[in-house]
Amino acid sequence: FVHIMNQEAKRLGMVDTHFTNTTGLPDAAHYTTAHDLAILAAAVVRDFPDDYSTYSQKEFSYNNIKQRNRNRLLWTDATVDGIKTGHTDSAGYCLIASAKRGERRIITVVTGTNSEAARAEESLKLLNHGFLFYETVRLYSAGQAVSTLPVWKGSSNELQAGFQSDFLMSVPKDQASRLKVDFASMQPVIAPIAKGQQVGTLKVSLDGRELGEYPVLALQEVKLAGWFGRTWDALRLWIKSL
Repeated sequence: FVHIMNQEAKRLGMVDTHFTNTTGLPDAAHYTTAHDLAILAAAVVRDFPDDYSTYSQKEFSYNNIKQRNRNRLLWTDATVDGIKTGHTDSAGYCLIASAKRGERRIITVVTGTNSEAARAEESLKLLNHGFLFYETVRLYSAGQAVSTLPVWKGSSNELQAGFQSDFLMSVPKDQASRLKVDFASMQPVIAPIAKGQQVGTLKVSLDGRELGEYPVLALQEVKLAGWFGRTWDALRLWIKSL
């Protein structure tokens, strides 16, 4: 199961994470970062909407024993609906918090505090700061082409690359016009290409500071061309490489 955890972490883009157990107990080879935990939390919210309400339960009973949720923000802010607390001597008191106000959701990650009260207080500060001073902007709509790429050895000579869902970012208010996007394709793009396969990356920056790098996907399938088409493109690729 731990192997599956590491595979999923890699798929999600958690590049600074490695699991050795399912408990979270300290181990020299068991580590993650606040950034990677935010990626994981966003995936939980996005991919498991039917199960997400579990994280907002203030308490539950199992085997006639009442268990209380240790996320104090559930009692102090009605917009908070998750997500996960944690504590070890080495990591301190940690909290992944999430709140939805209107149509916006913000996820925060706090680690290394010295008490349950401190992790709740610092998380609430971050949430309030995010809602007050940041806004969510849509850079690309679902299915909108970021770029059209040439395809080699395919039944089609090109494909459109983009995102399968709306590409949203939280940025400082009134700064969206200063965002810069740079697309880099994974050249050469050689068929067969599956719909949803990564074919490039999009870097987003603001005033020279990189905000993130995101996978760009094929918006349609491209099957292999016939024998002649494949052979002709193979020859062209060889000449191009000289």
